[in-house]
Amino acid sequence: MPPTLPDYSSSVKLKYVKLGYQYLVNHILTFLLIPIMATLALEVLRLGPDEILNLFRSLQLDVVQILCSVFLVIFIGTVYFMMKPRPIYLVDYALYKPPVTCRVPFATFMEHSKLNNMSEPKSVAFQMRILERSGLGEETCLPPANHYIPPRPDMESSRAEAELVIFSAIDTLMKKTGIKPKDIDLLVLNCSMFSPTPSMTAMIVNKYKLRSNIRSFNLSGMGCSAGLISIDLARDLLQVHPNSNALVISLEVITPSYYSGNERAMLLPNCLFRMGGAAILLSNRRRDRWRAKYNLVHVVRTHKGADDKAFRCVYEEEDSQGKKGVSLSKDLMAIAGDALKSNITTMGPLVLPASEQLLFLFTLIGRKVINPKWKPYIPDFKQAFEHFCIHAGGRAVIDELQKNLQLSAEHVEASRMTLHRFGNTSSSSLWYELNYIEAKNRMKKGDRVWQIAFGSGFKCNSAVWKCNRTIRPQDDSPWSDCINRYPVHIPEVLKL
Repeated sequence: MPPTLPDYSSSVKLKYVKLGYQYLVNHILTFLLIPIMATLALEVLRLGPDEILNLFRSLQLDVVQILCSVFLVIFIGTVYFMMKPRPIYLVDYALYKPPVTCRVPFATFMEHSKLNNMSEPKSVAFQMRILERSGLGEETCLPPANHYIPPRPDMESSRAEAELVIFSAIDTLMKKTGIKPKDIDLLVLNCSMFSPTPSMTAMIVNKYKLRSNIRSFNLSGMGCSAGLISIDLARDLLQVHPNSNALVISLEVITPSYYSGNERAMLLPNCLFRMGGAAILLSNRRRDRWRAKYNLVHVVRTHKGADDKAFRCVYEEEDSQGKKGVSLSKDLMAIAGDALKSNITTMGPLVLPASEQLLFLFTLIGRKVINPKWKPYIPDFKQAFEHFCIHAGGRAVIDELQKNLQLSAEHVEASRMTLHRFGNTSSSSLWYELNYIEAKNRMKKGDRVWQIAFGSGFKCNSAVWKCNRTIRPQDDSPWSDCINRYPVHIPEVLKL
C-alpha cells in the first residue's frame, strides 16, 4: 500500500509560513524604511557638523523663501485638519432589562399559544417546533400586553411598552454619563413596527423637557438593521454640528406586532421577537475622548431593495383572514447571504490587512486567467477584528454567518448567548452582544469590534468600533446577575 501524503493543510509548519507571510506583507513599509533610515543616519554621522552646515549654506535660501515654505506647510496642515472628518466617540450606552414579571418560559408561551389557537392545533405544533430549534432560553421577556389571553395589541399598550423601554434606558444612561437633558443637541430614534403621532422622539422631548432647538429624527419601518442606520445618521449630523452630543435610541415595540392568525410565515416573529432597547450617547467633543468607550471607525450600508425578492422577503401584510402580521420568506437566508457578500466587498478594503487583500486579489486573478474552478478565497476577517457582534435574528442567521466568515465558536458566543438570554430584540440586539463581551471582561484597549445587522428592505449594515480603553464589567449591566452562568450549552433541538 503506497504511503499516504501528509496533510499539509493542517501542518504546523504551514501555519507558521502563513503567519510569516502576514507579518512580512503587513509590515513591508517598515522593512523598507529601516535600511533607508539607517543608511541616511550613517551618512549624516560620516559627514560631521561642519560639512552639514556648509551643505545648508550652499542651498542659498533667503528669508522670503524660508517664510514662504513655512507658510505653505502651515497652509497645507490647516487644510488637512479642516477636511479631516471629526472623530465620533461612543461615550457610553445603556440597555433596558425587562422585569422578572415579563418573562415567558417555554411552558407559559406554549400554554398561551394553545389557548389563543384552540381551533388550530397544527399552528400550535408548528410554533413548538420553531421554539425547540430557536436557540432561545427560559428567561426571555414579552411586554405585559402579550401576557393577556388574548393579547392586547392596542395603541395604549403599545405606547406604554415604548415609554417603559425608552425612559428606563435613557434614565440609566443619564445616570452613568452625568449628561443633562439640556446638553443633548441631536436625537435619533428607530422603531420599525410602532410609529404613533406625536412621534416617539416628541415623547422623549416632552418627558425630559429637551431644548426647543433640538434636531430630532424618528426612523420607522427599517427593520432590525435600523440601529446602525441611526448610528450612521447621527454620525453625519455630528460631522456638520461641532461640539455636540447625539442621543440614539434603538428599540422595537413588540406589542403591536403580535400576529393572531395561522399563516406559518407570519407566526415566526411571535416565536423569536422579545422586549429590549438601547440608549447610546455619541459625541464629537474633544474632551469626551478620554472617557469615551469607543471610537466609530466605519459604517457600511448595503440596500438590496431594487430586487423584488429581497424587497418582499420581510413583508408586513394581511393574511387571507385580514389579520396583520410580518411574513418571513423562505428565501431569507439566501438573500441575507447575498447582501452580506455585497457588504463585506465594500468593508474588506477598509479594514483588512494588506496580506489578506493580496491573497484575495491573487485568487481573483487566478480564477479569471488560469482556472475559473478555483475556489474563491474568503478573507480572514479575524485578522481585522477581535470581536464580532452578529445580529441575533435567530440560530440560522448566526450559523450562516459563522460558516461564511469562518468564525470560531468563541467569536459568535456573544450572539448565541444574547439570543438565548434576551431573544431577538431586533435592532438593539447588537448592543446586548457588545455588553456581553464587556461583562466577560474581554474588551481591551485597541480592540476592534464588527457589528453586523440585517433588516427588511432588504438591508445589511455594518459598523466598526475601536475600543478607547480597557472596559471593566459594570454592576448595572443587564448581564450582571447571570453572566457567571454563561456560556451555556444550547442543544440543536430542545424537546419541550
